[in-house]
Order: sequence, then structure tokens, then C-alpha cells
Amino acid sequence: MRPEILNPLFAEIDTLEGVGPKLRKPLEKLGLERLKDLAYHLPDRFVLRRTVDNLDEASVGEQIVVALTPTEHQAPKGRGPFRVLAQDALGNICALTYFGRASYTAKKLLPVGEKRWVAGKLDQYGQMLQIVHPDHVTGDSAELTGKLVEPVYPLAEGLTQPRIAGLAAQALAKLPQLAEWIEPGLLDRQKWAPWRDALLLAHKDEHAGARDRLAYDELLANSLALMLVKESNRNRRGQPLRGDGSLRSRLQLPFGLTGAQQRAIGEIEGDMAQSSPMLRLLQGDVGSGKTVVALEAMLTAVEAGTQAALLAPTEILARQHYETIRQLAAPTGVNVALFTGRDKGRARESILMGLMDGSIHIVVGTHAIFQEAVSYRNLAMVVIDEQHRFGVGQRLMLTQKGKAAPHCLAMTATPIPRSLTLAQYGEMEVSRLDEMPPGRQAIDTRVVSIDRLADVVAGVERHLASGQQAYWVCPMVRENEGEDLAAAEARFATLQARLGDAVVLVHGQLKPELKDAVMERFARGEAKLLVATTVIEVGVDVPAATLIVVEQAERFGLAQLHQLRGRVGRGSEKSVCLLLRGEQLSETGRKRLALLRETQDGFRIAEADLELRGGGELLGTRQSGDAPFNIATLDQIQRLLPLAHDDARLLIERDGGLASQRGEAARMLLYLFERDWGVQLLRGG
Repeated sequence: MRPEILNPLFAEIDTLEGVGPKLRKPLEKLGLERLKDLAYHLPDRFVLRRTVDNLDEASVGEQIVVALTPTEHQAPKGRGPFRVLAQDALGNICALTYFGRASYTAKKLLPVGEKRWVAGKLDQYGQMLQIVHPDHVTGDSAELTGKLVEPVYPLAEGLTQPRIAGLAAQALAKLPQLAEWIEPGLLDRQKWAPWRDALLLAHKDEHAGARDRLAYDELLANSLALMLVKESNRNRRGQPLRGDGSLRSRLQLPFGLTGAQQRAIGEIEGDMAQSSPMLRLLQGDVGSGKTVVALEAMLTAVEAGTQAALLAPTEILARQHYETIRQLAAPTGVNVALFTGRDKGRARESILMGLMDGSIHIVVGTHAIFQEAVSYRNLAMVVIDEQHRFGVGQRLMLTQKGKAAPHCLAMTATPIPRSLTLAQYGEMEVSRLDEMPPGRQAIDTRVVSIDRLADVVAGVERHLASGQQAYWVCPMVRENEGEDLAAAEARFATLQARLGDAVVLVHGQLKPELKDAVMERFARGEAKLLVATTVIEVGVDVPAATLIVVEQAERFGLAQLHQLRGRVGRGSEKSVCLLLRGEQLSETGRKRLALLRETQDGFRIAEADLELRGGGELLGTRQSGDAPFNIATLDQIQRLLPLAHDDARLLIERDGGLASQRGEAARMLLYLFERDWGVQLLRGG
């Protein structure tokens, strides 16, 4: 159970003064559902203002506080702004400019002849100095003395800076005093403030030390939880599995194994032969042969007289894995079954009986394969595909089905830079497939300006007429007012009007059963063009699809573009990836798209993506799976993660773990950052 001292921080947001149903919606858009979320909703930047006696002391572009006396209200002409002309102590004139509804309150805020203190950015319009939409207007200069340094928070529609700042202040007032969890020597060397003080400082000014401390806390919580998983796994009882090769020798693979595949298989065999259960991540680029490696591991388990299971995040991906594994394993005589939530009646009962009596050797499916009603004769090996779709806590639950703890092999097709592997998969050993099987065709990647959209659509029409299939990817579902991002729904409407019912649409907001139905129709070849968002980023295998168009490609992360490109090139036909770029392309954007033309090495692309994006965006703005950090930036992860990893190891190996005095504080940290699945692994935790 969560410690009682933390309960106020986990209270719902509507327990704060002034938060009702109307305000709750925009807050939830920002992910602000509890007081803790608000406390950690840190400012993007700070406005630094200077108090001046008159406008002669200020520069255009500077944030200032100055006393002004309104002399005239100028009504708008047509759709123009409302202006209040005002003068400073020397008689210099400045226009206070308001647009839209704000003009209604300007008259009340700035009555003619009454001095007001005004805070805002000094600009120039023609020969006239002006302040557009002043940040603050007050008759009492004392009110602005505390606003010379003011936070600027990320907002959603329906929220203002004063409102979010007021709510953050309410949340911060409820922060408890917590015991220190950072190793004392490290705390002294870094000169970091205590946790509560650091949070308060981070909301007040650009306090780099406070922000580093808060990021470090998050990294330490993650490192510690993953280390506890690893430690717990070492102490669990598993089954040593040693196959005799009788089944694997019958496999008839279309290509010989690459050196990377052979190396990974050897590492997995070594893990499975141990009494402590395997916990290994298999990282491989699109088409690198992860499925064959996983099948070798599962056949090893079957040779040892046990069962294996492969878990996929979606039904369509489970069906694709089932067909691939069934065909590859056919010469071995192994019984492979597919089990999803769609199976009902006699078919379901038959599968349940086969798993229970052991006549089904390998089962492939969605989370249905681990439901409470499902029992296995002896499940000893679990493969989890697209690991990032399943949290650590979920995976721990999935591995409770065996008589002993099953060996676990997690797979991901998203190449992750080495510097981030520890952050996401610190509890696992890692195998990398960094070679491609022979015969894999290169994908012709081209960058095309959006100006040539009509030519591209005509090209897609010819492509479909030749009997082949294609994808068209957009960065969002529907357009928002004031944004020029391509929307899948609008593009679908225009393409369907030209190409007819051969065009289908899929995006993440569709109900799962409807989404699966559309994807199946495309996979069967009944639909020829699939318009989609990034919901197709992983797992879709349609060999007849040999063209992909990615609209406004500069909006995507490099690693994500590489994943999208991997949807084609899966058959024997030549495949093409068209990256449609916008009219305005930055130098960084140009470099990113150029790199995609040069290489199809996902690991090289992932490393380059990290370098080019910088600290502001982590793993494709959290597009490539479930990035584990909300506070730590990329720069902080790279600087502070090694320290956090060492600190966590010291706590477990030298300082008595969570049972020690510092360990009790660290237990609080795990609950604070909701890594309490790490606590649950401890006896009595």
C-alpha cells in the first residue's frame, strides 16, 4: 500500500479550489489528473522582467514593469485592435494593444487619468512604442514585485498562465517533507537541495540544480525498480531447459542464419540452461530475423518437454506471427495454436484443453493466453513481441502461469540507442541483431516536396492499377484550428473520392474490433490503399504493399520514419518510400531526411535521431513506444542515468536494500514515481 504521507499528492485534481468539470478537461489534456502531476508540471521557461522608471530606460523587445497613465481609449477600426494610449513619467507615449474579447476588460483595467503599473514586452509598431496584451495591470506596484521572474507553463486550450500557476501553487503547498533517498556523498558533491525545496525552486526560476535533482529522482526510481526486478528474477526458481536439437534440426529455413542470429541463439540457450529464469531483450531491426530466433528458443523449450507461448499486442499481429511460425515449424511436427479473445465456444474449449494436457506445444496470441481461466501443463518459455507495448508490471504478471517462473524473451523492432537501452530495459540482458539476412531488398527512399502532391496521387493511382497495394500515412487524425498538419480523415476523403472504395482508413481512435477489421481487409488484399496515422508503425506485414507515402515527413522522428518505411519491402517486389516534405524545411530536417535516403541501418538511424533531436524530444516525442520518463530530458538522461544506476546498485548491494534507513526513503521514492511494482517484488513489500 502507498504510504499515507503521499496520499495528498495522489488526490484528484478537482479537490483543488476552482477546479470543476469544465476546467478538468483541459487539465486532463495535459495529463494533469492528480496534485502530483501539477507539482511536476514544470515551467517551459521563465519571463525575466526589469522595473524601469520610464520608457527611455527600456529597449524594444525587453520584458519590463513600468508606471503608465492612460490618456485615450481608441476604439478598433473594423477587425483592428483596441488601443489604450498611455504616457510614462516623462510624457513618452506607449500604446497598450488588445485583440478580440480582451478589449472588453481593457477599459476597466486602464481608466483614463489613473496611473497603473503595467508588465509586458515592449515592442514597436511603426513609430509607436507598444505593449501587446500586457501580462499584468495593477494599481499597486507591490503586486508586481514578486512577478519580475514569472514561470511560463505548457498550456492547453481553455487554460491561462495565471490559472495554471495558481493551481500549481495550491499543489505545491501540500508537499510533505520526505526523508532523503539520494546517497549523501553524491548529494553533497552535486550541491542539490532537498526534494521539497527542489520542487519549489523549479517553479520559481531557471534553477538548473533543482531541475537536475528532480530528473535524477525519476531516473533513480526507474533504475532501482528495474534492478529489483533483476534481483528478484535471480532469486526465483526456474526450470533449466536443455534441448537435444531433434526439432530444431528439422527446420527448413529460407536463408541461412546470420552471425548475429547465431550469436543471439547461443546467448538465449545459455540463459535457458540456468535455474534462474531468463530475462533477455532481443533488439532487431525490421526484417532482421527476430521471429526465427524466437522460434529456436521456443523449440528448445518443447525439446525439453515443456510448452512455450508468444504474446503479441494486437490480434492482427498475433495472427501474422501464428502463420509465420506454423509454416516454419511444419516440418518439426510441433503443434502450434492461435488463441485470441475472438475464440469462443468449442474452438476455445479445444485450445484450453490442449494447453492443459500439453498437446499444444506452442501457443501464439494476445493477452487472452494469460487470462485466469487459461491453465498450462508446463509453460516454461514466454516470448513477448513489441516489448514496449507492455509495462514491466504487466510482464511480471504474465510470467506467473508456469509451475516455475518461465524464461522470458522480450522482442522489439524499434532500434534503441545504446545510451537509452539502460533507461528502458535496465532489468534485462540484451541481444542485438545488427545484421540483415541475405536477399533482403533495399527500399528506394525519395524525398518529394508537397508542391508535387498531384503527381504523387497520380503515381499512387497507377501503382494500385498495377495490382499492388500502398500505405498513405498522415501525422494526425483530424485537423485542429490554426494548425496546418495533414489529417488522415481529410486525406482519406480526398483519396477515396478519386480512387473509390479501394481506399480504407485506420487510426488509433477507432474501436479495436473496427481497426482490426480494416487491417484484415487490407491484409487480405480486398482494400488497396490504407490511409493511416502511426498506428501502423509496427507489426503490419503485407508483402503486396510495395509503396508507402508519408505526408509531412519532417514532423516525424527519424526512428519513427524508419519504422514506417519498414511496412514495405516485405515481399519479392521492389518497394518505394516517398517522404512528402512541407514547403519550410529546417537544416536539421534536411539532414534527417537525407540520412534516411542514405541508410536502412535502424541502429545508425536511432543514434543519429538522438543527436539531431537534442534534449527537447525523447524517443520521437514519446512516439516510439512508451518512454518511461516525464521529467528527465534527453540531456539529463545521458548525464545523470549512469549516476542513478550506480546509486541504485550501491543501495541494493552495500546499503542494505529497501530494509535500510535510506532504503525506507527509497521505498517512498518508488511509490512517488509509481514504480511500486518494484516494491511488490520484495517479501512483505
